[in-house]
Amino acid sequence: MSASGGHSSSVASSAVRALSLELKSIQEEPIEGFRVHLLNDDNLFDWEVAIFGPPDTLYQGGYFKAHMRFPPDYPYSPPTLRFQTKVWHPNVYENGDLCISILHPPVDDPQSGELPCERWNPTQNVRTILLSVVSLLNEPNTSSPANVDASVMYRRWKESKGKDKEYENIIRKQVELSKIEAERDGVVVPVTLEEYVVKAKSPENNLELTDYYDDDYDLDNDDDDGDEGDDTPNEHYDDDSGNGDES
Repeated sequence: MSASGGHSSSVASSAVRALSLELKSIQEEPIEGFRVHLLNDDNLFDWEVAIFGPPDTLYQGGYFKAHMRFPPDYPYSPPTLRFQTKVWHPNVYENGDLCISILHPPVDDPQSGELPCERWNPTQNVRTILLSVVSLLNEPNTSSPANVDASVMYRRWKESKGKDKEYENIIRKQVELSKIEAERDGVVVPVTLEEYVVKAKSPENNLELTDYYDDDYDLDNDDDDGDEGDDTPNEHYDDDSGNGDES
C-alpha cells in the first residue's frame, strides 16, 4: 500500500469511528425534535433525519425529512444536508440543499458575510448541526438567502407582524402535506411541548456498531445524490415562486 493510500485508509477509519460513536450517542440520548437513522444499515455515511416542527411555531406538527451525507474525512470536513420534503424557506435551495454557516468549510470568504468562526470546525457534530437547523427554521438568515422569494415573503410577514399571510400560508400547507408522509411512515409527530421534549429510545438502537470499525469499509457507496425523496407528496405551491439560486 502506498503512503497516500495508507493515509486515506486511516482517515476513512477515523470517520467511521467518529460516526459510529455519534450514532450510538444519539440512540442512547435522542435529540429532542428529531428522528435519526441510517439510510442503509451497512453505510454509516448516509443518514436520514426527520425534523419535527417545534411547538408554537409555524412549523408545529410538521414532519420534514432530510438526508445527511458525510464525507470520507469527517469530522474534518462538514456533511451536507438536503431536505427530501419540500421546504419553503429563505435558506433552503429549490433542490432541498440547506444553506447554513455551520455546514460551510472554514475558509475566509469576505463575499459571504460569514466569519470563519461561524463555519464548520471538527468540534461540531450531528447534535450541533440539527439544533442549528431548528434555530434556522424559526429565525431565517435573510442577509444572504438561498431562496430570494421566500426571503422577501418572510420579511413581509415579519414586518407586518403576521398580517401579510403569504409566507405563513405556504408553510402551513407544507406542514399539512408533511403529515401524510408521517402517517405513511408510521410516525406520530409531537405537537405539544411536553411531547416534543420526551426522550424516547430510538428503534434502531440494536445496531451492531462494532461492525463499522473495519478499516476496509467501503466508501464507494455514492451512487445517488439524495433525490430519492422527489416523490414526496408535497407539491405545495403553484405560484410564481422562483428557485432562489441567485445567492
